[in-house]
Amino acid sequence: MDCIFCKIIRGETPSKKAYEDDLMLIFEDVSPKAKLHYLAVPKHHYALIDQMNAQDQADIGYILRKIAKLKNILGLNDGYRLTINQGENAGQSVHHLHIHIMGGQTLDWPDYRK
Repeated sequence: MDCIFCKIIRGETPSKKAYEDDLMLIFEDVSPKAKLHYLAVPKHHYALIDQMNAQDQADIGYILRKIAKLKNILGLNDGYRLTINQGENAGQSVHHLHIHIMGGQTLDWPDYRK
């Protein structure tokens, strides 16, 4: 598969890994939008939430719990934001479901009405 995240998961493309196990990988975003910006990526490839099967749903629950357990290791003990972009208009540029993890600073809420 030519997906950049699949290549990162397979070790074909370098990344700054923060955590990895059998189900997921967390690595630093190459275009950070916050002082700390990681991506949590399930190892099973699919692009959209509505493409998840039952196992993918369970894996996302696992990933969310793992992020919470790793918050201090990731430097996010003062709070963090999780975002999943779905589709082009939402800013999804890689079509492999992933969770943005942002923190390390006070995060303002953007005003999308502009």
